[in-house]
Amino acid sequence: MTPYDVIVPAGGAARRLGGVDKPGLTVGETTLLDRVLAACAGARTTVVVGPARPTARDGVRWTREQPPGGGPVAAVAAGLDLVTADTVLLFAADLPFLDRRTVDRLVGALDAADPTVAATVLVDAGGREQPLAAAYRTAPLRAALAGLGDPDGLPLRRLVGGLSRLLVADTDNVAYDCDTWEDLEQAREREKSWREKS
Repeated sequence: MTPYDVIVPAGGAARRLGGVDKPGLTVGETTLLDRVLAACAGARTTVVVGPARPTARDGVRWTREQPPGGGPVAAVAAGLDLVTADTVLLFAADLPFLDRRTVDRLVGALDAADPTVAATVLVDAGGREQPLAAAYRTAPLRAALAGLGDPDGLPLRRLVGGLSRLLVADTDNVAYDCDTWEDLEQAREREKSWREKS
Protein backbone atom coordinates (compact mmCIF):
# COMPACT_ATOMS: atom_id res chain seq x y z
CA MET A 1 0.00 0.00 0.00
CA THR A 2 1.17 3.53 -0.76
CA PRO A 3 2.86 5.27 2.20
CA TYR A 4 0.61 7.93 3.68
CA ASP A 5 0.61 10.75 6.20
CA VAL A 6 -2.29 11.81 8.43
CA ILE A 7 -3.59 15.20 9.54
CA VAL A 8 -5.99 15.32 12.50
CA PRO A 9 -7.60 18.75 13.08
CA ALA A 10 -8.12 19.00 16.85
CA GLY A 11 -8.39 22.69 17.62
CA GLY A 12 -12.11 23.33 17.34
CA ALA A 13 -14.10 25.19 19.98
CA ALA A 14 -16.60 22.33 20.64
CA ARG A 15 -19.36 24.90 21.15
CA ARG A 16 -22.12 22.28 21.31
CA LEU A 17 -20.19 20.63 24.14
CA GLY A 18 -19.80 23.82 26.11
CA GLY A 19 -16.23 24.41 24.98
CA VAL A 20 -14.68 21.33 26.62
CA ASP A 21 -11.56 19.69 25.22
CA LYS A 22 -13.48 17.34 22.93
CA PRO A 23 -10.51 15.25 21.72
CA GLY A 24 -9.73 14.52 25.39
CA LEU A 25 -13.18 13.07 26.14
CA THR A 26 -13.24 9.32 26.58
CA VAL A 27 -15.13 6.40 25.12
CA GLY A 28 -14.31 3.13 26.82
CA GLU A 29 -11.54 4.75 28.92
CA THR A 30 -9.70 5.86 25.76
CA THR A 31 -9.74 9.44 24.56
CA LEU A 32 -11.36 10.22 21.24
CA LEU A 33 -8.03 11.48 19.91
CA ASP A 34 -6.18 8.32 20.98
CA ARG A 35 -8.80 6.20 19.23
CA VAL A 36 -8.21 8.06 15.97
CA LEU A 37 -4.44 7.91 16.38
CA ALA A 38 -4.57 4.15 16.98
CA ALA A 39 -6.47 3.64 13.73
CA CYS A 40 -3.77 5.61 11.89
CA ALA A 41 -0.80 3.79 13.39
CA GLY A 42 0.43 2.89 9.89
CA ALA A 43 1.00 6.51 8.93
CA ARG A 44 4.52 7.64 8.12
CA THR A 45 3.90 11.07 9.67
CA THR A 46 1.00 11.92 11.98
CA VAL A 47 0.21 15.60 12.48
CA VAL A 48 -2.31 16.81 15.06
CA VAL A 49 -3.39 20.41 14.59
CA GLY A 50 -4.42 21.82 17.94
CA PRO A 51 -3.17 22.34 21.49
CA ALA A 52 -0.58 19.71 22.45
CA ARG A 53 -1.92 17.15 24.92
CA PRO A 54 -0.76 13.76 26.23
CA THR A 55 -1.40 10.85 23.86
CA ALA A 56 -0.82 7.11 23.98
CA ARG A 57 1.02 7.32 20.64
CA ASP A 58 4.62 8.43 20.44
CA GLY A 59 6.00 10.43 17.54
CA VAL A 60 2.96 12.67 16.96
CA ARG A 61 3.86 16.05 15.48
CA TRP A 62 1.93 19.03 16.84
CA THR A 63 1.16 22.33 15.18
CA ARG A 64 -1.46 25.07 15.35
CA GLU A 65 -3.67 26.59 12.71
CA GLN A 66 -3.31 30.33 12.13
CA PRO A 67 -5.06 31.94 13.75
CA PRO A 68 -5.78 29.39 16.50
CA GLY A 69 -9.41 28.37 16.12
CA GLY A 70 -9.33 29.40 12.46
CA GLY A 71 -11.36 26.39 11.36
CA PRO A 72 -10.80 23.22 9.36
CA VAL A 73 -9.23 24.73 6.24
CA ALA A 74 -6.71 26.64 8.35
CA ALA A 75 -6.00 23.37 10.18
CA VAL A 76 -5.40 21.50 6.93
CA ALA A 77 -3.11 24.31 5.77
CA ALA A 78 -1.03 24.02 8.94
CA GLY A 79 -0.90 20.24 8.69
CA LEU A 80 0.15 20.24 5.04
CA ASP A 81 3.27 22.19 6.01
CA LEU A 82 4.50 19.08 7.85
CA VAL A 83 3.57 16.21 5.53
CA THR A 84 5.63 14.80 2.66
CA ALA A 85 3.80 11.67 1.46
CA ASP A 86 1.93 11.67 -1.85
CA THR A 87 -1.21 10.57 0.03
CA VAL A 88 -2.57 12.35 3.08
CA LEU A 89 -5.53 11.29 5.20
CA LEU A 90 -7.76 13.78 7.00
CA PHE A 91 -9.59 12.53 10.07
CA ALA A 92 -11.63 14.46 12.60
CA ALA A 93 -10.45 14.04 16.20
CA ASP A 94 -13.86 12.84 17.38
CA LEU A 95 -14.35 9.54 15.51
CA PRO A 96 -14.50 6.91 18.28
CA PHE A 97 -15.07 3.97 15.94
CA LEU A 98 -12.50 4.72 13.25
CA ASP A 99 -10.46 1.56 12.69
CA ARG A 100 -7.42 0.36 10.78
CA ARG A 101 -9.61 -1.56 8.32
CA THR A 102 -11.33 1.65 7.22
CA VAL A 103 -8.02 3.50 6.93
CA ASP A 104 -6.72 0.70 4.72
CA ARG A 105 -9.93 0.73 2.63
CA LEU A 106 -9.59 4.44 1.93
CA VAL A 107 -5.90 4.24 1.04
CA GLY A 108 -6.38 1.08 -1.03
CA ALA A 109 -9.29 2.59 -2.96
CA LEU A 110 -7.21 5.67 -3.78
CA ASP A 111 -4.30 3.47 -4.86
CA ALA A 112 -6.60 1.56 -7.23
CA ALA A 113 -8.41 4.62 -8.58
CA ASP A 114 -7.70 6.43 -11.80
CA PRO A 115 -4.96 9.05 -11.25
CA THR A 116 -7.49 11.80 -11.98
CA VAL A 117 -9.35 10.87 -8.79
CA ALA A 118 -8.05 13.20 -6.07
CA ALA A 119 -9.77 11.70 -3.02
CA THR A 120 -11.61 8.74 -1.55
CA VAL A 121 -14.26 9.87 0.90
CA LEU A 122 -16.42 7.92 3.32
CA VAL A 123 -20.16 8.30 2.76
CA ASP A 124 -22.43 7.58 5.72
CA ALA A 125 -25.72 5.70 5.67
CA GLY A 126 -27.60 8.97 5.11
CA GLY A 127 -25.62 9.66 1.93
CA ARG A 128 -23.53 12.45 3.47
CA GLU A 129 -19.91 12.72 2.40
CA GLN A 130 -17.43 12.90 5.28
CA PRO A 131 -14.44 14.98 4.09
CA LEU A 132 -12.80 14.54 7.49
CA ALA A 133 -12.86 10.76 7.02
CA ALA A 134 -11.04 10.61 3.70
CA ALA A 135 -7.79 10.03 1.81
CA TYR A 136 -6.45 12.67 -0.57
CA ARG A 137 -3.70 12.90 -3.13
CA THR A 138 -1.48 15.55 -1.59
CA ALA A 139 -0.66 17.50 -4.75
CA PRO A 140 -4.25 18.37 -5.78
CA LEU A 141 -5.12 19.12 -2.15
CA ARG A 142 -2.22 21.59 -1.97
CA ALA A 143 -3.27 23.11 -5.30
CA ALA A 144 -6.85 23.57 -4.08
CA LEU A 145 -5.56 25.22 -0.91
CA ALA A 146 -3.33 27.58 -2.89
CA GLY A 147 -6.35 28.70 -4.90
CA LEU A 148 -8.32 29.78 -1.84
CA GLY A 149 -6.22 32.59 -0.44
CA ASP A 150 -6.60 33.16 3.31
CA PRO A 151 -8.00 29.92 4.81
CA ASP A 152 -9.17 31.50 8.08
CA GLY A 153 -12.80 30.67 8.76
CA LEU A 154 -13.48 28.88 5.48
CA PRO A 155 -15.69 25.75 5.48
CA LEU A 156 -13.99 22.54 4.40
CA ARG A 157 -16.26 22.16 1.37
CA ARG A 158 -14.58 25.25 -0.12
CA LEU A 159 -11.30 23.32 -0.09
CA VAL A 160 -12.38 19.85 -1.17
CA GLY A 161 -15.67 20.43 -2.98
CA GLY A 162 -14.01 20.87 -6.37
CA LEU A 163 -11.79 17.79 -6.12
CA SER A 164 -12.64 14.64 -8.07
CA ARG A 165 -13.82 12.17 -5.43
CA LEU A 166 -14.49 8.45 -5.24
CA LEU A 167 -17.12 7.69 -2.61
CA VAL A 168 -16.54 4.76 -0.23
CA ALA A 169 -19.53 3.37 1.68
CA ASP A 170 -19.19 3.60 5.44
CA THR A 171 -20.48 0.07 5.99
CA ASP A 172 -19.43 -0.04 9.66
CA ASN A 173 -20.63 3.46 10.69
CA VAL A 174 -17.11 4.50 11.65
CA ALA A 175 -17.74 8.08 10.53
CA TYR A 176 -19.95 8.50 13.60
CA ASP A 177 -18.71 11.63 15.37
CA CYS A 178 -19.35 13.18 18.76
CA ASP A 179 -20.63 16.72 18.36
CA THR A 180 -23.04 16.72 21.33
CA TRP A 181 -23.25 15.14 24.77
CA GLU A 182 -25.98 12.87 23.40
CA ASP A 183 -23.63 11.72 20.62
CA LEU A 184 -20.94 10.97 23.21
CA GLU A 185 -23.32 9.00 25.42
CA GLN A 186 -24.54 6.94 22.46
CA ALA A 187 -20.93 6.21 21.51
CA ARG A 188 -20.20 5.04 25.03
CA GLU A 189 -23.22 2.77 25.00
CA ARG A 190 -22.23 1.34 21.62
CA GLU A 191 -18.68 0.68 22.81
CA LYS A 192 -19.95 -0.90 26.03
CA SER A 193 -22.28 -3.19 24.08
CA TRP A 194 -19.43 -4.30 21.83
CA ARG A 195 -17.18 -4.96 24.82
CA GLU A 196 -19.84 -7.07 26.53
CA LYS A 197 -20.34 -9.17 23.40
CA SER A 198 -16.63 -9.83 22.90
